[in-house]
Amino acid sequence: MSQTATTAFDFSLTGLDGRTIDLDAYRGRPILIANTASECGFTSQYEGLQSVWTRWRDSGLVVIAVPSNDFGQQEPGDAEQIGRVCYNNYGVSFPVAAKSPVKGAHAIPLFSWLARQGGFLARPRWNFYKYIIGRDGTLATWFSSISRPDSERVQSAVMRVVLDH
Repeated sequence: MSQTATTAFDFSLTGLDGRTIDLDAYRGRPILIANTASECGFTSQYEGLQSVWTRWRDSGLVVIAVPSNDFGQQEPGDAEQIGRVCYNNYGVSFPVAAKSPVKGAHAIPLFSWLARQGGFLARPRWNFYKYIIGRDGTLATWFSSISRPDSERVQSAVMRVVLDH
């Protein structure tokens, strides 16, 4: 599927709960995807992701976290441990995928596609890279770890895709 995929809606993820997160179910809606980790200096960005979700979900935005242990081994836990961090520590209510590789040859198909769409610099180099998908399913823009989800830059980009009808 990854080689023939033309939009983000062509992918699905396994959820933290083992169920499928079918991105096609979000067709026509903007999506913010972030690769995350529970033991990272940026882990508090879960709060910002939740804030973005709370602010924009009624306008159609979907936020999806994809935990990964690819950077600094900062996501060593199993699904139960990841869930405790997300749900108990940060009050996350948006979809969380199962722990998955997001870089290199072993990256899940969605992240391979994001890397191709965004180019070399868009490939995640650490935890909490953020990818904003437009309503048409194409990559609108991306942000590195240092751009907080609740920053003005990210919020402006989210607002553009949310208001793009």
